[in-house]
Amino acid sequence: MNIEVWSLEFGKPAVAAAALMTLWILEWFVPMFVDRRRRLTHDLANLALAGINTVVTVVLFAAAMLMVTEWAARESFGLLHWLDLPIVLAWVVGLVLFDAWMYGWHVLNHRVPLLWRFHAVHHADREMNVSSAVRFHTGEIVLSSLARLAVLPLLGLTMPQLLLYELVLLPVILFHHSNVRISRRLDSCLRWLIVTPWMHWVHHSRWQPETDSNFASVLSIWDRLFRTFRLRDDPQQLELGLEDDRDERQWRTLGGMLLRPFRQRRRR
Repeated sequence: MNIEVWSLEFGKPAVAAAALMTLWILEWFVPMFVDRRRRLTHDLANLALAGINTVVTVVLFAAAMLMVTEWAARESFGLLHWLDLPIVLAWVVGLVLFDAWMYGWHVLNHRVPLLWRFHAVHHADREMNVSSAVRFHTGEIVLSSLARLAVLPLLGLTMPQLLLYELVLLPVILFHHSNVRISRRLDSCLRWLIVTPWMHWVHHSRWQPETDSNFASVLSIWDRLFRTFRLRDDPQQLELGLEDDRDERQWRTLGGMLLRPFRQRRRR
């Protein structure tokens, strides 16, 4: 693994930790939703799940992703290799294309029943805050990683490009999941480029038409382009969580989150 990959790989957790701690502190002082009661236990459970997912990803998929991206580069396989763009433009196009894939994958997680069973663990969080950004079921992480093993060589994305995308992605998703009060004007300016809290709070609404909107991860353009963009005038009136989770106490713990996709649930 070259020094470029190493520097990006070790830069990711540092950037993520700094963003998480900054936003976590801000949530104490300038919260948008003020009815958070079990904050410490809630956040520890979410972070424990994220820790399991990190181990699974590193052990099962890190080497495989490196192999498929190096194979694509060696064989000049994939869209970016076929286009033969100038290096700076290739990096920009690669990051934008992968962000488009992330939008499409997110839509599939809402449309395909099997994928939704796992993705619903993320949406079941009624007390959404910065820790919710990393609350994903391990099954979802495994399925998304398997999909990436096909998408990365098809796009011709290199491992440094993927790591740079994740370096940008992590603070953005932590930000738009956070329970930090941000002014309407500032949010309006930022969301011309990136996904913002006012956008993503709507995505976590209990009302399904709102849940099925605002799928983008980094760039907000995808929701505008594919007409899945939706806002609320007063986000504080949103009911977060899922309609069929009126009594979700048993699913708040780490064990409960891991078991949740396997319980009997009504069809969406």
